Amino acid sequence: MSKQRSWSAPFSRRRMLALLGALGATPLTGWRRAFAADPGEAGRCVLIPRETAGPFPLSAQLDNDALTRSDITEGRAGIPLELTFTLLDIHHGCQPIPGNASVYVWHCDRDGVYSGYGSATGQTFMRGLQPVDEHGRVRFETVYPGWYRGRITHIHFQVFLHGDTTATATSQLVFPDAITRAVYHSPLYPRGPNRSVATVDADFLFRDGAPHQTASISGSVADGFRASLEVGIDLG
Repeated sequence: MSKQRSWSAPFSRRRMLALLGALGATPLTGWRRAFAADPGEAGRCVLIPRETAGPFPLSAQLDNDALTRSDITEGRAGIPLELTFTLLDIHHGCQPIPGNASVYVWHCDRDGVYSGYGSATGQTFMRGLQPVDEHGRVRFETVYPGWYRGRITHIHFQVFLHGDTTATATSQLVFPDAITRAVYHSPLYPRGPNRSVATVDADFLFRDGAPHQTASISGSVADGFRASLEVGIDLG
């Protein structure tokens, strides 16, 4: 499977402006490339790998008002996960960008099922779209994803710039292998460990490494987790 550089989201300009208008966003131009902060090298921002938008982006639903939300679980079971993305300005010391963008996330549930397809057609669990706040952050309340054959545990995300209906960044977030192993030994995850791809490095998408896509994470199986990823933006 080849990596995809971008994906056009079919939701309207009116829809995007409504999402961002509540934050008093000022239009910015010249946004082209997406970056992620390298936690190991202070002050350096590097290009985040572009990944495929598949599987199952459910693009036709991005104009659905119901997807603008922070809690994306729709009551489905799993270990709680608070997921935070922070958008950064690569030209100004990776300072947070206040507003002017939105983030769309989607992932499978604990059983490896994506909403909107197959037996879950018509459902929208584990999907959400939000504008970033005045600190460049957006938070989602979800559960730790399950797995499906051929892939390591991951979360898809896209960044949309103010007034733009084409994703500037399309990538995938992954987790430290030790955390994933601990989660899948929990009775809340009856499928148990991933029997097809055991580590991030063994996943075909991440064989070139995933240091800039691996979430910083804290918490526990008993109490839930908090995960975060920094994504910088080149304002041109």
